[in-house]
Amino acid sequence: MGAATCAGLLGSVPAAAAPAAAPGLDDPAKKEIAMKLVSSAENSSLDWKAQYRYIEDIGDGRGYTAGIIGFCSGTGDMLDLVQLYADRKPGNVLAKYLPALRRVDGTDSHDGLDPNFPGDWRKAAQDTAFQQAQNDERDRVYFNPAVRQGKTDGLRALGQFAYYDAIVMHGDGGDATSFSSIRRRALRQAKPPAQGGNETTYLNAFLDARVWAMKQEEAHSDTSRVDTAQRVFLRQGNLDLNPPLDWKVYGDSYHIG
Repeated sequence: MGAATCAGLLGSVPAAAAPAAAPGLDDPAKKEIAMKLVSSAENSSLDWKAQYRYIEDIGDGRGYTAGIIGFCSGTGDMLDLVQLYADRKPGNVLAKYLPALRRVDGTDSHDGLDPNFPGDWRKAAQDTAFQQAQNDERDRVYFNPAVRQGKTDGLRALGQFAYYDAIVMHGDGGDATSFSSIRRRALRQAKPPAQGGNETTYLNAFLDARVWAMKQEEAHSDTSRVDTAQRVFLRQGNLDLNPPLDWKVYGDSYHIG
């Protein structure tokens, strides 16, 4: 008598426990991967912690771009960051720039910031309190909302990362190229898993919408952070963003083992 028949005679076999859900992007190891992926695109380096001190005007109409996530003097998120730092550590080296940051918000102006703001930013970046403020604002404004929406849509780590990278670049304002607008554009083409759709099909639709948004702006017209990075993982079926990972951004190759 075969083993299967014996098992039937002896009683029902206990059902195997359901496999645990794969970690989301907020798992510490996955989050570290996300930081490196974004840094490869934003700073051409996997060493994202070296970017606390980064600051330059990249000519995209947003004034100074700085820090681990590209906080901009022209878009309000740099102002919020420096205000948080001042709240936590009054009289710090950047606090004196708050009036100027309020004035230049919404513009590409350096009025009141030059010539010393970049140097003072780099000084502040040596302070662990400023580093923590950067981490906290990154999470509050970009990472946590992206992961929350990704989970609501039933997406695994790769999809959550696609959302995060989009909100980092485009923000989540009301314009046609914002993260929410990109997501709405994708939803017109496909349903996410939470609505009964296929995850890969939906993510392709989202990345198509993301590429469209990037091409609306000359400064973002190189879409390699999607084409030779996120799409590579999607084609491989790596929806959980598991290492090893190999990708390219702007022609440079990167690896996470």
